[in-house]
Amino acid sequence: MQQTSTVSTGHEPERPVKGKASAFRAILSYARPHAWTFTAIALCSLLGISADLLQPYLVKIVIDDHLAIGRNDTGFLVGISLVYFALAAISFAFTYVQNNLLQYAGQSVVARIRKDLFGHISRLSMSFFDRFHTGSLVTNVSSDTETISQFFTQVLLSLIRDGMMLVLIIYFMFKLDPLLAWYAVLILPVVAIIAVSFRSYLRRTYQQARSRLSRLIAFTAENLAGMFLIQSFRQEKEQIRRFDEQNRDYLAANIRQVRSNVLFNRTFDILGNAALALIVWLGGKAVLDGAIQFGVLYAFISYIRQFFQPINQITSQWNTLQSTTVSMERIWRILSTEPDVRDPRPEQTASLQPEDVKGRIDFENVSFGYNPDMPVITNLNLHIAPGQMIGVVGATGAGKSTLISLLNRFYDRSEGSIRIDGNDIRSIPQELLHRMVGLIQQEPFLFSGSIIDNVRLFRQDISREQVIEACRFVGAHPMIGRLPAGYDTLLSERGSGLSAGERQLISFARIVVFEPKILILDEATANLDSHTEQLVQQALHTVSTGRTTIVIAHRLSTVMHADNIIAMKDGQIVEQGTHGTLMALDGYYADLYRHAKEAGSAG
Repeated sequence: MQQTSTVSTGHEPERPVKGKASAFRAILSYARPHAWTFTAIALCSLLGISADLLQPYLVKIVIDDHLAIGRNDTGFLVGISLVYFALAAISFAFTYVQNNLLQYAGQSVVARIRKDLFGHISRLSMSFFDRFHTGSLVTNVSSDTETISQFFTQVLLSLIRDGMMLVLIIYFMFKLDPLLAWYAVLILPVVAIIAVSFRSYLRRTYQQARSRLSRLIAFTAENLAGMFLIQSFRQEKEQIRRFDEQNRDYLAANIRQVRSNVLFNRTFDILGNAALALIVWLGGKAVLDGAIQFGVLYAFISYIRQFFQPINQITSQWNTLQSTTVSMERIWRILSTEPDVRDPRPEQTASLQPEDVKGRIDFENVSFGYNPDMPVITNLNLHIAPGQMIGVVGATGAGKSTLISLLNRFYDRSEGSIRIDGNDIRSIPQELLHRMVGLIQQEPFLFSGSIIDNVRLFRQDISREQVIEACRFVGAHPMIGRLPAGYDTLLSERGSGLSAGERQLISFARIVVFEPKILILDEATANLDSHTEQLVQQALHTVSTGRTTIVIAHRLSTVMHADNIIAMKDGQIVEQGTHGTLMALDGYYADLYRHAKEAGSAG
């Protein structure tokens, strides 16, 4: 399934993505709310630079108008010294203000980008996460946004300050001596040629380094998540070897990038020194010939040194600009990805309130495939009455989990319709749909934080008393009471330290707190021992009372008492009925039951 290519970033209208220029403009649009701040930065830069560049001109006046002709005017020299000091103080003050304003504006822009990026990722459809590695997305949110931060706090400053400085230096040089100024300006086309020559190569080296870093982060995240499996099968050496291979690839790409940057920057150093030597030679001859005064040559040498300083600063930021462009493209690729699953327009939205939901579910001629050429579910029809408990069984790949993914609208069906209380789920806003449909998975996810926050999912409008009552309701209260800090016990990532059954009980408490009218359990008891499964089964019975419940079962004992059991095979319902009815048919379900019983006996 392909994502479309329009997006609203939350501060501007939707628009199509047309390439690199669009990505650059889109990211720069985040700076619009700070337009006056950037104007103040430019003004401070102009005043600070002007104060800096007037200093050599003052020295020129002292040399040519006083020292060179033997005038002994101590008062004038003291006055010039005071003016020189004042200019230095003015330059310091405006540079200080400029840097503080720039940091504030730049960091604010990047904080907004980071917030929008994370928020947008959280709203994307499951098909997006099927295609993008977690490590790559982590790189987007952390490393790429940090690169854009460098653009606003380093590159932008260089473009503003050094650009103004270059223009003002050229003005002062032409004011001092037009002929020497023309010699200096002739170097600019050479600078442009070198910059263009290096541009594509620098970009390629940076892209390669970023790509290899992304792969390295993804590999690391994957291995940390699967460390239990790695150690269980003694795969440490093999994974270390693979990590070392990717690490060496990243090292080689980094060295290549650094080497190209050094070559680029040193080329300009050589060019600047050669230009300075040329000006000293030409200017020295002019002084000896009496064409210009010594003070003019002194000031001109000072300006020519400063002339190459902004050029060097701008060109040294070239690699940062290249990296920024790549990072902007990567971030904009995410921001410009519109979810496959979208909320209905206001005029198409069903008038449905959570408290009025009865829980009737209808699948009518539903077909779906993660790949359009490979259907997973074909022409499926299923009708579930309010408050009914449905068991879903079948071999791996039969389409059981896909069924509940479609009901949750993690994906949109290709054909047919799915309705809740007669309303097509595409007409129900996703926030409302997910309040109506509660999901408990085989591996419940717990966040780093307290137990109380994991039950209420950090929502402060849900009181502590409600959480405790919910845990009592599902039988989790005694277990929590045995923990060192009770409900305030801090859990590590994924709830390590709690057993699978204890984590599952906390997920049942969530259901009670959020009160969905439809409950889905996806293999919720598959990995539990018999004692823990009994506790969870009791909790299941408690929370399913009065709710429409769909139970996807690995252990058929979980659904034996369901009101209706559907047996799925190859994306279709091949049998349905009660346990007794299906056993009497002696068909597919009966085979599954016998195999499960034999496996249980063997275990």
